[in-house]
Amino acid sequence: MQLPATFDDLILEATNSNLYKKLIAQLNKDFLLANIDLDFHEDILPSSLKFMLHETIYKLIQEKFSDYLNLLYIIDVSEKQVKMLDGTDVLKLSEAVSFLILKREWQKVWLKNKYK
Repeated sequence: MQLPATFDDLILEATNSNLYKKLIAQLNKDFLLANIDLDFHEDILPSSLKFMLHETIYKLIQEKFSDYLNLLYIIDVSEKQVKMLDGTDVLKLSEAVSFLILKREWQKVWLKNKYK
């Protein structure tokens, strides 16, 4: 499986595979498991998804760092990839982490669909 390189590529691939709603459902499931109050509507626009996810990750890093780490653990984001990110600008960091989250969630959805 070749993971998408950008947010737009990921959304395009999810949409073309008819898995966008399953991606949203997986995000909602993992955020619920992490006890983070964020619920995306299944018909959310990709631009709104990107904005809301980025904003939530930014707030978690700034205000609830342990919840942020718990979320990364539950979603199973690669610790190695997170450590490679530049943490000097929290805004850019939260955007990059948001994309890592989406990539990992997409990987889960894609694999479940392929091997169902």
